[in-house]
Amino acid sequence: MIDRRTLIGGLAAVAATPAVARSRTEIWTFDNLKRIGGLAVRAEGAPRVIRSPLGRAVEFDGVDDALFLDAHPLAGAERFTFEALFRPDGGAFEQRWFHLESLETPPAAPGMSRTRMLFEIRVVGQSWYLDAFMRGEGYNHPLIVPGKLFPVGRWYHVAQSYDGTTYRSYVDGVPQAEAAVAFTPQGPGRACVGMRMNKVNPFRGAIRQAAFMREALPTDRFVLKVP
Repeated sequence: MIDRRTLIGGLAAVAATPAVARSRTEIWTFDNLKRIGGLAVRAEGAPRVIRSPLGRAVEFDGVDDALFLDAHPLAGAERFTFEALFRPDGGAFEQRWFHLESLETPPAAPGMSRTRMLFEIRVVGQSWYLDAFMRGEGYNHPLIVPGKLFPVGRWYHVAQSYDGTTYRSYVDGVPQAEAAVAFTPQGPGRACVGMRMNKVNPFRGAIRQAAFMREALPTDRFVLKVP
């Protein structure tokens, strides 16, 4: 006969299991300009908090707005999924809106690292297409398909992932591009949201959330959603 205390303890352990699995997920919610994902934020320009159908978000003017955080949330990951909810609003052709980079000694160039991963867009009229990119020791690969265009002014879910052999990108759960890449984990570093780390290619639009997982998730397990 199973002792009642043993049974309760076992159930508690089972209930705790999903929490352990979720510990591999980090979510940044852009609902303020002070702390995001538990990290202090340094804002430049005049990004502003707005209300959106997804909740509060941060809007960038495409000129000089940016947020800087002292963390690379996928540092050390051998496999990963990097998701985000964003709204592109048109503007300049090339826009880098989420930049993660490793700190290197010596640095590759003032204000820039060789080792990084990022999301960019290319704007063509009233449409855009995705550019996912990662670079590090032994790899330097973009995922970009100019023919896969989407209207500006709407909210989208985008993702990039690496499963140990293949680097992939997605828009609203639909594959965009993939490539075999000899990825190696990136080191600790920092993040810039709203433009490139060296303060060029600013983003015009809004960002609601980003999620970082240390595994390559199938599309039916993506963490973030656009209703």
